[in-house]
Amino acid sequence: MESVVPTGPPPGPSRPEFWRSPLRGPWLTAVFGLVLLVGVTVLFVTGLLSYAAYNPDLAAVNDQTPDKGWLGFYLFSWPTSPYWLYRLTQGVHVVLGVVLVPVLLAKLWSVIPKLFAWPPVRSPGHALERLSLLLLVGGAGFEFVTGILNIQLHYIFPGSFYVLHFFGAWVFIGAFVVHVTLRLPRALRAVRAGHAARPAAGSEEAAGLVSPRPAEPTISRRGAVGLVGLGSLALFAVTAGQSVGGWWRRTALFAPHGGREPGSGPNGFQINKTAGSVGIRASDVGPAWRLTVRGAGRQTVLTREALLAMPQHEAALPIACVEGWSTPDQLWSGVRLVDLAALVGLDGDPPDVRVESVQRGGPFSVAALRDNQVRDHRSLLAVRVNGADLSHDHGYPARVIVPGAPGVLNTKWVTRLTFGERP
Repeated sequence: MESVVPTGPPPGPSRPEFWRSPLRGPWLTAVFGLVLLVGVTVLFVTGLLSYAAYNPDLAAVNDQTPDKGWLGFYLFSWPTSPYWLYRLTQGVHVVLGVVLVPVLLAKLWSVIPKLFAWPPVRSPGHALERLSLLLLVGGAGFEFVTGILNIQLHYIFPGSFYVLHFFGAWVFIGAFVVHVTLRLPRALRAVRAGHAARPAAGSEEAAGLVSPRPAEPTISRRGAVGLVGLGSLALFAVTAGQSVGGWWRRTALFAPHGGREPGSGPNGFQINKTAGSVGIRASDVGPAWRLTVRGAGRQTVLTREALLAMPQHEAALPIACVEGWSTPDQLWSGVRLVDLAALVGLDGDPPDVRVESVQRGGPFSVAALRDNQVRDHRSLLAVRVNGADLSHDHGYPARVIVPGAPGVLNTKWVTRLTFGERP
């Protein structure tokens, strides 16, 4: 008896007629792809800026990705002006990442038949293309999922978020560049042809996206684009308020600090870490607390009363965090970092400083600030905010506040400042 070897694809999703949506086609895929081209580019650039803002090349305590190698080629000294720079760049990064989720899902839906194309591999070149698609789709999913989990303060990662997101971004962007290089000309042709153009199934112009046996449409292609746009608009409405602040924070229902009042009074603004959550004891910040200032071979120890006796200065600055949320400007008062450097003979042009908290362990319980951040006269060791003593959750008895720096570099519960001595 003669065996029969099937020549076509096996039954199921590998057969073109399995996919019956009349919406799929080059135009729809191209529209979503071009939106992602712009959006992902902005996401990648703002992500790089966020990483640079941590000054990871300054000291090991700031670098959560010590094996980055040449991937840190672009790093630069993060500026202190404009003071709202990190608030803007990280707000755009987080809000845009959330807003693009419906577009990403729609793009993946539009090309899903190609993931089951038969045969899976036709040539070495085709194998490389399939591998790049695997890295592209997997990388996109990984970056968006880890990013959303991070902004929700849901740390279930098998390791540091910083490391996973950083290296995942470089893998994804490599596959993204390859994909754009190969597909951009075809996408532009499809958009120019218009939404009404429907190439024949199986033709080169159809690109494996057009069903040979489409079902009756229930919505137009333009309607599908509009529906995805409405989804993105809805996510914008429930996310952006955490970065905009003020009244709009009430609309940020999707954000971890959105949709609720953080409190009342001078200390009634957002925080991530409470004193209790990081093990700060009453004795750590009580009358026995001391601030040690070191540098240039000298050392001085100050009580909080001694700090209050020094010249006090004010600066109106926000707190902006990697999760995308930020506060409005708060009026901080305290001692300038340059004045503290002068106590150990480093007046004029003080160097960078290592800041240590009484917090025991955890990321950024020790952090380093660049010399340009120390020298900015708005950089304070703050003891008061909005006319009142700092609350324990906001860093009593003293915390750092620096214009333009990510929230984690504005160290709370400071106990030691070491100028010009990197570990």
